[in-house]
Amino acid sequence: MSERNTLMRGLHDVGLAAWFGGSLMGAVGLNGAAESEGRSRTATARIASSGWAKWTPVNAVAIGIHLFGSGGMLASDASRVATQPGAGSATVVKTVVTGAALAVTAYSRILGKKVELASSDDPEDAEKAAKHPIDTEKAQRQLVYAQWAVPALTGILVVLGSLHGEQQRHAGHTQGMMQRARSMSSSTPSAFDRCFTR
Repeated sequence: MSERNTLMRGLHDVGLAAWFGGSLMGAVGLNGAAESEGRSRTATARIASSGWAKWTPVNAVAIGIHLFGSGGMLASDASRVATQPGAGSATVVKTVVTGAALAVTAYSRILGKKVELASSDDPEDAEKAAKHPIDTEKAQRQLVYAQWAVPALTGILVVLGSLHGEQQRHAGHTQGMMQRARSMSSSTPSAFDRCFTR
């Protein structure tokens, strides 16, 4: 088993917690509040877009912290991942799900920016939106699906992180038992030695 790597594990977990929690709160709370307070579809889109735009930089930092921690954990656990049954496949699945979560997060932001420009009352934003017109209603529907997909995917990552922790703990128990058995056998004198030391 690899030595403890509390810093990398902490970065991995804190970044993922913010990514998952922030996206879930946005999908439930922010979008829900925008629907309650918006007096029109445009006003609803404007309120939601403003909130998501404020969250985006924090989310980017959280994702960066998570990825940095994930890389550090993978580097320290490379030998275990390569040799322990099930660890390699779990790592591949986690990598694929992470890639999907990143892609959906980026897609959400692209759609969100388009909706933000289309619903803005700023003349400059309106001019930018006019250069790339979109079906706002369709984009908003797609955005809702994407915003719900992010917490679903990052929630799966939380579960996979738990699986990795269990696998690492199992590997630690196995190695600990082997080391204990070796130390006991080396410290216990053999029957042959006992015969000649009496």
